[in-house]
Amino acid sequence: MITLKTSRFENEANRRKLAGMNEVLLTHNLGFPRIGAQRELKRATEAYWKGQLSEEELFKTGAELRRAHWLSQKAAGIDLIPSNDFSFYDQMLDMSCLLGNVPSRFGWEGGNVDLALRFQIARGVASTHEAGCACGHQATTASEMTKWFDTNYHYIVPEFRPDTAFQLSSTKPFDEFAEARALGITTKPVLVGPLTYLFLGKGQEEGFDRLALLERLLPIYGEILRRLREQGAEWIQLDEPFLALDLSAEWQAAFLPAYRQLRQAAPGVKLLLATYFGELREHIGLAAGLPVDALHIDATRAGHELDQVAAQLPSPMILSVGVVDGRNIWKNDFDQSQRLLDRARAGLGASRVWVAPSCSLLHSPVSLRRETSLDLELKSWLSFAEEKLAEVATLARLGTREGNPMALHHNQLAVQSRRISRRIHRPEVKARAAAVTAAESRRQSPFAERQPKQHAALQQPLFPTTTIGSFPQTTEVRNARARWKKGELSEVDYTAFLRQKTVECVRFQEAAGLDVLVHGEFERNDMVEYFGEQLDGFAFTTHGWVQSYGSRCVKPPIIFGDVHRAHPMTVEWSRFAQMLTARPMKGMLTGPITILQWSFVRDDQPRSATARQIGLAVRDEVLDLEAAGIRVIQIDEPALREGLPLRRGDWREYLAWATEAFRISAAGVRDETQIHTHMCYCEFNDIIASIAALDADVISIETSRSNMELLEAFTHFRYPNEVGPGVWDIHSPRVPSVEEMTALLEKAAAVLPVRNLWVNPDCGLKTRGWEETKAALKNMIEAARQLRTRAGAPQSAPR
Repeated sequence: MITLKTSRFENEANRRKLAGMNEVLLTHNLGFPRIGAQRELKRATEAYWKGQLSEEELFKTGAELRRAHWLSQKAAGIDLIPSNDFSFYDQMLDMSCLLGNVPSRFGWEGGNVDLALRFQIARGVASTHEAGCACGHQATTASEMTKWFDTNYHYIVPEFRPDTAFQLSSTKPFDEFAEARALGITTKPVLVGPLTYLFLGKGQEEGFDRLALLERLLPIYGEILRRLREQGAEWIQLDEPFLALDLSAEWQAAFLPAYRQLRQAAPGVKLLLATYFGELREHIGLAAGLPVDALHIDATRAGHELDQVAAQLPSPMILSVGVVDGRNIWKNDFDQSQRLLDRARAGLGASRVWVAPSCSLLHSPVSLRRETSLDLELKSWLSFAEEKLAEVATLARLGTREGNPMALHHNQLAVQSRRISRRIHRPEVKARAAAVTAAESRRQSPFAERQPKQHAALQQPLFPTTTIGSFPQTTEVRNARARWKKGELSEVDYTAFLRQKTVECVRFQEAAGLDVLVHGEFERNDMVEYFGEQLDGFAFTTHGWVQSYGSRCVKPPIIFGDVHRAHPMTVEWSRFAQMLTARPMKGMLTGPITILQWSFVRDDQPRSATARQIGLAVRDEVLDLEAAGIRVIQIDEPALREGLPLRRGDWREYLAWATEAFRISAAGVRDETQIHTHMCYCEFNDIIASIAALDADVISIETSRSNMELLEAFTHFRYPNEVGPGVWDIHSPRVPSVEEMTALLEKAAAVLPVRNLWVNPDCGLKTRGWEETKAALKNMIEAARQLRTRAGAPQSAPR
């Protein structure tokens, strides 16, 4: 929410006079969604991976999407349109390939980094026989993947060593700039800034300072800028979002000399420094003092800093004001945004003010045009990427001779409609959330007392094996769901199909030797969408897809009102699956913070209030599962860390309400009921105390890509509860060997009590195929058996 100071202006007339309202502001965009309105890129990329599409055909799809996106932005009235924001996988991976920073294990010997190698870095290599493999290695592990700031987008982490060298190794930004020029569009190429690139990477040797590589890196950046200038680029956007983080004095001091060198390397080209996702705070002077031609700020999160930024901006530097939220889907409040833009114009003059989205629209769905199932009232409150660009263009013209005099009026009608709608507010839900007591967020007994009760009740062996929840969602499963949704498959037949798949999954797990089973989740689409569809206060789109990583797209629910569970959501499927086996069957739920983080959330009340409402809804489901005889219940919270504010000083407040929401969801069960949670792809060291405060009996985590490095957090903190360190990276198609998994488990056993260790993959198996799933689970179970043999423990518990 933007907060504005109005003391500079006595009234509206004086403000508009000062602002020079007859001058239209220049518009630009920081980035556009890559996936296509119908996920064309996802389908083409996955077909290429399966060998069903040639590289030439995949490139053609990419070119068609870029052309459509550029022309769409031009038609919307955007003056400066980005290029090089397109990617077949990830922009950080593209930057590594452009700079020739390829991990040595891939056997690259220089030259152009082709598409096959990019995908190998992102996905790993199963063997030298894999299609397109040129690395000459067996079972090459993928580069690490982690969250992009506090979003649900994942990037491929650059790897750095003391001997890392850089060289220009791709023509991608130059090719795409030329493509746009052929359409008559001179784009603004977008590059990840050199300091953000280094900061978000990872040193591969302990104690190595990756900032030491800046001197080697800058000449390559300079070469890129020069080539783009020679092609005719007038503006180049350098993204440095890490300016919204806490930075050491060394990182701060590196900025000015680095940008001076870039300026000298490419005189004549204009540089836009883009910050987003948060406030600049103490970095305002640093950002404003750099030798660049324009500075972009995220005014949806830091609008209150506008006066301070404008006051420190030297003439003739331009201020780009990101007033349209690139990360949420609510219609812009034109009145509020116009006031902010007017203040910027009053201080700097219209020629030095640009208007833009707050960040890349990568985080927004493409278009509302295809959303025919949303009711008209709700749809009138929303804005996706195409609509956001129209908002930017409208805001640039509001109040000028070129502006639409009715645009502000129609916008305010929609904003007011949402504000007063009765469908948003439920007094009984608010009252229940307000009445939660401290006792309702605590388990009946401490873990030390619960653990022996659970071991006695569940009879689990040493190194118990399980999976994270989902099993492969095959084409057959997806087609059946699609036919059911279209009415081509009856409810009875669809349920029978799902029951059969569940039976097959349970029988496979029993035969394989898993200790704690899951039902496979064949009835579910997305781990958040499935629950949102059954909760009051949620709405859903049919085409509102956004990229999570690679070809993985999600369709986030929209939380528009107070959240309430009207009926059980998972109980019948869990009860059915438990009836099929004597082994423990896990009930699978998504936690309140993950539901919150992976949805488009209402912005008319604190996120903490919405989290507590979701926590109570999940609590009702947990208690119903326990009453149905489910003795193990997993409440996944992979998004807990990504919700952290970017500044450490703001963490305590968030972690207090986030962990409370989880405990509310889990704390009502008996001591004998085992509560699991799952987290993936995040660093735990700095929030390990809060993870312990969740008080889950078992936490499963991603550790395979990081080679068990994440376990250091649990070691130093002496984590008291049980841990399942993931030994199989399910985001890669390769099948890890028994020896590889055993080695990872031995690392874990060296730092954690053996009685507290579980054996599991690092995430759900939804995206994997059955052949690799069976092979990898066979190896995983064998690894657990070997460790039991070495420990002199029984191979299985009595049933």
